[in-house]
Amino acid sequence: MSLINESKIYIEGIKQAFDEMRHHKLRTALTLLGMIFGVGAVIAMLSVGEGAEREALKMIESMGVRNLVVNARSTDGEALKSIREHSIGLSLRDVQSAKDTLPFVENWSAEKQVKTFSLFSLEGRSDAQVKGVTPSYFDLTALKMNEGAAFDSQDEAHYRQVAVLGPEAARSLFPQGKAIGSVIKINHQWFTVVGVLTYAQSGKSKIQGVKLGGERNEVFIPLATALKKMNFKNLEDELDAFKVSLAEGVEPSLAAKSLRHLINRRHGGEKDYDIVVPADLLAQHQKTQQIFNIVMACVAGISLLVGGIGIMNIMLATIMERTAEIGLLRALGARRKDIARQFLIESIVISATGGVIGIGVGLLLAFVISSAAGWPVAWSPFAIVLALGVCMTIGVGFGLYPAKKAAKLDPIVALQRD
Repeated sequence: MSLINESKIYIEGIKQAFDEMRHHKLRTALTLLGMIFGVGAVIAMLSVGEGAEREALKMIESMGVRNLVVNARSTDGEALKSIREHSIGLSLRDVQSAKDTLPFVENWSAEKQVKTFSLFSLEGRSDAQVKGVTPSYFDLTALKMNEGAAFDSQDEAHYRQVAVLGPEAARSLFPQGKAIGSVIKINHQWFTVVGVLTYAQSGKSKIQGVKLGGERNEVFIPLATALKKMNFKNLEDELDAFKVSLAEGVEPSLAAKSLRHLINRRHGGEKDYDIVVPADLLAQHQKTQQIFNIVMACVAGISLLVGGIGIMNIMLATIMERTAEIGLLRALGARRKDIARQFLIESIVISATGGVIGIGVGLLLAFVISSAAGWPVAWSPFAIVLALGVCMTIGVGFGLYPAKKAAKLDPIVALQRD
């Protein structure tokens, strides 16, 4: 029975709190602003941060956290001729040397972009890039097939003219959707389509300045076929890039130093390549994201602090206005804890209301940021729970002093107050 009575008391207290808020609409609205913007900032910050984190992980997965990527540097003219006096550029022999010399290299893939001036099928045209890759490229880049299958080592060994299409390239070349088994013409060569990739790649094209994620609108052919049957400029690198996967337990940064030392010796000390360590990119991104979160948390914290001060201010003003009411309640038998509880409930209701409105504002703000800046957003239940938890804490923390002050009022003095 006592539990039911307690519940009724709290319900009545909440109703009275809402009545007070309706009675002082403008003052309540101004008090809520700090809470609304504070909570909105927390929700938006965590949603954008969570979205960026997931996007980064997705992009890093496409490169492979346990991989090292070696890219050829773009050089033209006299500088290229000077480099070629000491280095033939990035080549398959570099990859094979790494495989034979470095015990931590488990697998590798290589790629070479084909300069394309014509790409069409019997149904349509495309502006997709064409890239020659080894069969292992699809595994090391975590690319999945939606239709058909990737070409294999036999296709490469026999210089077969087969192709795998990215989803956008497939849509452009085959609007009717019947790509597998059909033919496309790349420059002057006809290729048979054997596979189409799934539409699962990240929408972003860079992470920490490194370009990636362009597989949606690309056409892949066997690397050996590309090198044998396509035209390339004199002196250019045999490969644009190659990737090696590392054995478990090997630190990527240390492995990169060994690989760099090997390639430096093979290239006569020429810095005509770059090594990308995806694990380091992820660490850099997380550090940048952490700084962003700290800055946003400070902004949100200041807003919530201002909101908390506003709640305390309005509660103190309410006590001044309701002094006579408090005295009457005490005279009728209300205990100090009953008075304190009522004002504490009002403080919590105000902060919770600001929190709920702030959640809506935060979701809207995150959507606006995502639309305007192109940043990814991921809704996190943790963000909503955290925001509400902070609101309730502020309601209790900043409402405690006014509640105690109201409870300590002398009923006789309070009744004499106009």
